[in-house]
Amino acid sequence: MYILADMWATLMREFSDSPAQSRVVRFLLENGFGVSAEGKITCNGIEIPATHIARAIGIDRRVVDATARRITSMGETGDIFARMRATPDLSEVAGYLNLTVITIIPTDAQQKGIVGAAVRVLSRHDLAIRQIFVTDPYFAEEPRLVIILDEALPTGVLEELRALPQVKQLII
Repeated sequence: MYILADMWATLMREFSDSPAQSRVVRFLLENGFGVSAEGKITCNGIEIPATHIARAIGIDRRVVDATARRITSMGETGDIFARMRATPDLSEVAGYLNLTVITIIPTDAQQKGIVGAAVRVLSRHDLAIRQIFVTDPYFAEEPRLVIILDEALPTGVLEELRALPQVKQLII
């Protein structure tokens, strides 16, 4: 069984001989894409053509295919990729749905308690959280906490969130 940091270190070692394949691995993880037992890139079980992935990250399709085949041969790591799932991100459509999006850029994404501190502030104001997600500091260049609420923020909430020691920047 892997600890996430161990899996990331293993992947970086395994793909250190190929910067292009490393980019494919990072892209797959950042987007929650999987790799089927047949070596095909998938999103929640739906195959995505290698040409589409290649175009998105600016590399050759053959690199994507080779990376996927390589992942399937990696034992437990291949099993992890076979089970990856993507979840919807409502932040891009929040305006259409009359939702409020709060994005927190942490001072140190490795620090514990960032999510808990933000949720405590929102709970004190009896705000309902529709969705919450964190971009993983191992996979994202600029990790962030995104909280989506069903309602507008009452007075004082922004100030309380900004005052948290874990918050570097707050985006509404």
